[in-house]
Amino acid sequence: MAKKVSKFFRIGVEGDTCDGRIISASDIQEMAETYDPRVYGCRINLEHIRGLLPDGMFKRYGDVVELKAEKIDDDSALNGKWALFARITPTDDLIAMNKAAQKVYTSMEIQPNFGNTGKCYLVGLAVTDDPASLGTEYLEFCRKAKHNPLQRFKASPENVFSVATLAELEFEDVPDTVLNSLADKVKAIFSRKQVSDDARMSDVHEAVTAVSEHVQTSLTAQDKRLSDMETALATFKQELTGKVEETSQAFSALKTTLDKTESFSQPRRTKASGGGGDELLTDC
Repeated sequence: MAKKVSKFFRIGVEGDTCDGRIISASDIQEMAETYDPRVYGCRINLEHIRGLLPDGMFKRYGDVVELKAEKIDDDSALNGKWALFARITPTDDLIAMNKAAQKVYTSMEIQPNFGNTGKCYLVGLAVTDDPASLGTEYLEFCRKAKHNPLQRFKASPENVFSVATLAELEFEDVPDTVLNSLADKVKAIFSRKQVSDDARMSDVHEAVTAVSEHVQTSLTAQDKRLSDMETALATFKQELTGKVEETSQAFSALKTTLDKTESFSQPRRTKASGGGGDELLTDC
């Protein structure tokens, strides 16, 4: 099954926060400019509560993958204000909640001086049911309270929570890898309702065929790589053989030349001087 990613949707607007501070237009722009999941990934939680258990109600519900800042251009009271838009990769639970019209508002958790850069960064994104829970009514309560009830949910004491914003989520599929597609295909085949032995055998045959086709594709690619390597090695061998033959011929020519060249390092035989004429002759 293909992974889902949302289209850009609005997650926050410049203005009030839940502790009396103001989110400025520059704050919105800084969050869009600085966001990088490789540096710090913003995860989606429920009501700003970070649960520890992976199967509990307050687990994580996805990740923010991209941000952008734009001015709102509509006929609402927010017209002309800067807003932050996000793309997210939701979990199946978040998609199900959204389809059921639950937790359809978002509230940002913003760290004003992220990593001592002096710039704002989006460190958390909460989904909530009602704008009043993190909106104007709760905002007024938090301002007047001696101890802000949201303080204990913040990842860092200086962080701020934005007023809840309606999230209009639309999702699109992200292409899977070949291996994931193969696994999903096999799972889909075996997850069908079985009605007879013939049907089961047919499903097994289909699954084996799918795996076989995948393996065949992989083997074909591997064969091509091996063929390319063999061709390259044959070419190299041919070039190397030629160079060896050239070197051998050059060496033979040099040896022949040296063999025909007189060596002046060996002692030379003295020339015959002949007799002086007064030698004794033997009387035979």
